[in-house]
Amino acid sequence: MRTDSGTTAEEVAAVQRRTVWVLSLGQVLGGLAFGATLSLGAVLAADISGEDAFSGLAAAAVTFGTALTAVPLAAIARRHGRRLSLTTGMAVALVGVGLVIVAVALAAFPLLLVGFFIIGAGQAANLQSRFAAADLATDATRGRDLSIVVWATTVGAVLGPNLTGPGEVLGSAIGMPALTGAYLFTLVAQGLAIVLYLVAMRPDPLLLAQRVVASARAGSRVIAKADRPVAARYAIFAVAAAHGTMVSVMAMTPVHLAHLTHGASEAATLSIIGLTISLHIVGMYVLSPVFGILSDRVGRVPTILVGQALLVAALLTASFGQTSTTAVTVALVLLGLGWSASTVAGSTLLTESSSEELRTRRQGFSDFTMSIVGGLGAIIAGALLGWIGYGGLALVVLVLVAASVLLAPLGWRASRARPRRSDGLKLRTASRRGR
Repeated sequence: MRTDSGTTAEEVAAVQRRTVWVLSLGQVLGGLAFGATLSLGAVLAADISGEDAFSGLAAAAVTFGTALTAVPLAAIARRHGRRLSLTTGMAVALVGVGLVIVAVALAAFPLLLVGFFIIGAGQAANLQSRFAAADLATDATRGRDLSIVVWATTVGAVLGPNLTGPGEVLGSAIGMPALTGAYLFTLVAQGLAIVLYLVAMRPDPLLLAQRVVASARAGSRVIAKADRPVAARYAIFAVAAAHGTMVSVMAMTPVHLAHLTHGASEAATLSIIGLTISLHIVGMYVLSPVFGILSDRVGRVPTILVGQALLVAALLTASFGQTSTTAVTVALVLLGLGWSASTVAGSTLLTESSSEELRTRRQGFSDFTMSIVGGLGAIIAGALLGWIGYGGLALVVLVLVAASVLLAPLGWRASRARPRRSDGLKLRTASRRGR
């Protein structure tokens, strides 16, 4: 059966499968590029500034950069497609990586923060990839398809932090500043991701989705749905709160572990930090398909609540086990799992609760919001670390989890409510105006 765009349901399904594979490979490369940033950012910030309280500014700069580029990248996607949007974000991030290396060589803390800020564009592109996986997805597989792309980040993101050691050897051999050698791998991976998206993401999934009449059925495929703004707002809040919780604790963990391993060699400390962050990233991504399938079968809001339970377990473990590197590592894994469940289910809920003409705009706003919350969380976490310690920080962050749980009934009712007939009429009208 052909859609109004002249594309058959089988052709749409084939494009969707290809898109998921391309995005997955791109996320492997993107995760590899971003892994070193996560593991080294706080250490570089503390080392160059000379103050542990400033260690959170590296993650804050990345997240603010992500926030301020999320909406422009979403606008590019809306007008020109995902391919141009993703490659633009990656290309801008390459400039940021170069600035970070220069800043370390010059011991210039402000320039370091500028570099991390610009790197945020690459993270914004990585985040947008999960929404690209849902552009042509159906209700039955939307959570699964989105989560597969999230899962693909595991491979690169786990390898990234553990390339610190080999990167140092390679970097010192060519005269790079200390602790920046791993960014060589970042530059290569980011460049390969750009080439991949430019060459392989054809046809563009979002442009194809815009051409398909939103209210029409292509076989059993329903690409766009009527608008449910309350459910969409809850999804945005749940994703942002989970991200703020994760970033606040994760950003301070390298500094906390450096204090716990005081007296050990620099190589040993970096190895412990790298392993902990790697396992945390495993938690963030490796079970995302499970959470995606769970959200398809059980529901989006129940899966978000599973994520909140995991976040509570993580924060309590971090607080009461703060003097043990093993307990901190377990807490970071649980933290990643909670983030994964909340982000996969929340992103899926946002996508299916938004009409086609509002979807990309809300996705960009969601990424903007989660990044702003994460950036503020990292800044506040740096101050709290010096004031009430790592354990106290973990307990304070429980406020965000509590808010997501208390608002869950509202999101649940809104997601199950029947849409107004006018929503569907507006959707069909917009579809006929050139979709």
